[in-house]
Amino acid sequence: MNTTAQAPAPVQVVPAKARKIKTVAVLGSGVMGSRIALHFANIGLKVYLLDIVTPNLSEADAQKPSMRNKLVNDALEFALKSNPSPVYDRSFVSRIITGNMEDNLHWLQHADWVIEVVVERLDIKKQVFEKVEKYRRPGTLVTSNTSGIPIRLMAEGRSDDFRAHFCGTHFFNPPRYLRLLEIIPTADTHPEVVEFLMHYGDVFLGKQTVLCKDTPAFIANRVGVFSIAAVIKLMQEMDLTIDEVDALTGTLIGKPKSATFRTTDVVGLDTMIKVMKGAYDNLPHDEYRDVMQVPDWILKMDANKWWGDKSGQGFFKKIKDASGKKSFETLDWKTLEYKPSAKVKSATTELKNIEDLRKRLQAIAKQTDKHGAFLRKLTCYVSSYVSNRIPEISDELYRIDDAMRAGFGWELGPFEQWDAIGVEALVKEMKEAGFKVNAWVDEMLAAGHKTFYRIENGIKKYYDISTRSYKPVPGREGLIILENFAEQKPVWKNAFARIDDIGDGVLNVSWNTKMNSLGGEVIEAINKAIDIAEQQGWKGVVLGHDYPNFSAGANLAMIFMFALEQEFEELDMAVRAFQNTTMRCRYSAIPVVAAPHGMTLGGGCEFAMHSDAAVCAAETYIGLVEVGVGLIPAGGGTKEMALRASDAYYNGDPMIPQLAERFTTIATAKVATSAYEGFAIGVLDKKKDTVIVNQARLLAEAKEKVLELYHNGYVQKPQRTDITVLGRTGLAALYAGAASFKVGNYATEHDFKIAQKIAYVMCGGDLSSETKVTELYLLDLEREAFLSLCGEKKTLERIQSILTSGKPLRN
Repeated sequence: MNTTAQAPAPVQVVPAKARKIKTVAVLGSGVMGSRIALHFANIGLKVYLLDIVTPNLSEADAQKPSMRNKLVNDALEFALKSNPSPVYDRSFVSRIITGNMEDNLHWLQHADWVIEVVVERLDIKKQVFEKVEKYRRPGTLVTSNTSGIPIRLMAEGRSDDFRAHFCGTHFFNPPRYLRLLEIIPTADTHPEVVEFLMHYGDVFLGKQTVLCKDTPAFIANRVGVFSIAAVIKLMQEMDLTIDEVDALTGTLIGKPKSATFRTTDVVGLDTMIKVMKGAYDNLPHDEYRDVMQVPDWILKMDANKWWGDKSGQGFFKKIKDASGKKSFETLDWKTLEYKPSAKVKSATTELKNIEDLRKRLQAIAKQTDKHGAFLRKLTCYVSSYVSNRIPEISDELYRIDDAMRAGFGWELGPFEQWDAIGVEALVKEMKEAGFKVNAWVDEMLAAGHKTFYRIENGIKKYYDISTRSYKPVPGREGLIILENFAEQKPVWKNAFARIDDIGDGVLNVSWNTKMNSLGGEVIEAINKAIDIAEQQGWKGVVLGHDYPNFSAGANLAMIFMFALEQEFEELDMAVRAFQNTTMRCRYSAIPVVAAPHGMTLGGGCEFAMHSDAAVCAAETYIGLVEVGVGLIPAGGGTKEMALRASDAYYNGDPMIPQLAERFTTIATAKVATSAYEGFAIGVLDKKKDTVIVNQARLLAEAKEKVLELYHNGYVQKPQRTDITVLGRTGLAALYAGAASFKVGNYATEHDFKIAQKIAYVMCGGDLSSETKVTELYLLDLEREAFLSLCGEKKTLERIQSILTSGKPLRN
């Protein structure tokens, strides 16, 4: 008898490119679990969301599935009520099936990926994984969303197959909006699993995936929490106020508008304390460990439960005066008393007027006032810290930059900021101030390498410490990143726009104006690109760029100036030029594809509507908002909604509901909170427009759409002459609807006047009966209505309010 033990069968792992995900199971329905489940529903997957059985049920209720699942169902409903919404469209919630971990754990046999999001306790997580192993199929992915527990400890005692398919997947809250997904493998995680998760997170979930080492707090929280701790330390040392610090650590230096303390109020002070304590306790050898010790006054805030928004007060407190007007008070950290929030102004804060962030950081680095000294010292702290985290938390510096941009909303990562200021200059300042710079930085400079990044032949490269050479930043293959074209000669450019050759016979028009508004220079560039493409044999044109918002609309300041000076002929010419350009995007000899993302309002929306196709980022906030400034859409938007209503009519259709729906979209200035909602409100069209989740891939996908249209035999279409308008019949219905809004105090007298103008255009004017009209006919009506409203005092007041305060005026 042979008693030799047989070796276990080798683990079978599906190649990354062959793995498919159809069903995901999320275990834990708390703040993160429910929102992770909703984001998987966003991308079209079937999702099981499971949690514990509702505790403390009566004997009768314990027999009812609805009561047993009340905890998970309430958690999901709570998530859906949160603002901003965690879903692209409310209908996507139907993709989620809720259950509990006593009755429904067998569902895991149908899951392709199981994600654990239970309480942050190692013992409980290990208990959950023991149960998961009983039901999962071999080969099923299992990951944990832990933010700090060592990944390797959670997989102890599990089978070889489990450990080969196990990994950390750390999403950031809220998962829909924060793009970072940290992937943390163990020594046992199969490379094919890591490759799959990095790719799937990028392409399907729309994330910036960052490969991390299994070290405390991974990458983003490690650097982010240190940065916050350094801010607090410097605030105390330099005797600054909380208002001063938030004025200095927000958009001025390329960080989110909520800066340091407002962000902490939103996230929760209790959470920040937990992460800081975790870093302090688990990093005994960190050279800046003492910086991360929580100050006594913050511990007192914690004892008082001053956790921020969740408890009603934190570093800030919202108050109401006798008239009900709301305002904020700010905590005095020395006395723990609240005082009226104060405006902050200094030579350093005034540098916010420098539009280019890199140039702004260079200017700040030269400031000698108190605020400048604070920011320079903060930069020294963070730069020293990240230089010393390599190779501890990452072997490559670009991963740290990627993590901070995607997880904490920094416009530039710490090494990118260092490059902007000047590596040599900052190293000199750091050493003079007593900050430690890691030896590899000195070695890089000694070798003649003066920057952490460089662009060569349109490819962004990073300094690789192990080889002491520059290598292409991975994960950018196939992407179109306009920053990489900056040093190359454009096909054409003017002061605010440029045309670039993005390969394969496709041109791209990008522009950089305030809020990416569409002024004369942008209109000129779009027409020029179409001219060049038509005359020189290019295949098509993409309208898009890498800035945060596609466009906030037409140049409102120019409109205000012309209207105020009653230059109506100039205004008429400007509106005609805008209309002609949007129409040319649809009716030219080459395909024109728009790439909207972020705010796509007014004129930006009109360009998306008139392009042959719009390839939209899921996070596109799109709408025709001109009513808010006392105008109507006049770049073809009102005409286009009339045209789309006409195309939606069918035999026997009463027609009025179709028309009224689109009229309401304009008259109430509806803005879709995602590209999917854009279809619902009618500004996007499923017949021609598409949505992608990862905005970084937007321009590449738009280019592919141009090539698809070109290769499918694109031909120039004739302008429409068959648009059905309803004349007086439609006017009566739309006027009645607008009047009901006014009677109900939902609309002012001026809103009513604007609504009448919109109705007049969409119904084709005062026609006695249903009639077929042309696009040009409706464009003329649209332009006339726009010009007449520009002569209205209340419209000018609305425009002025937006230009001076950024706030809409309801008059």
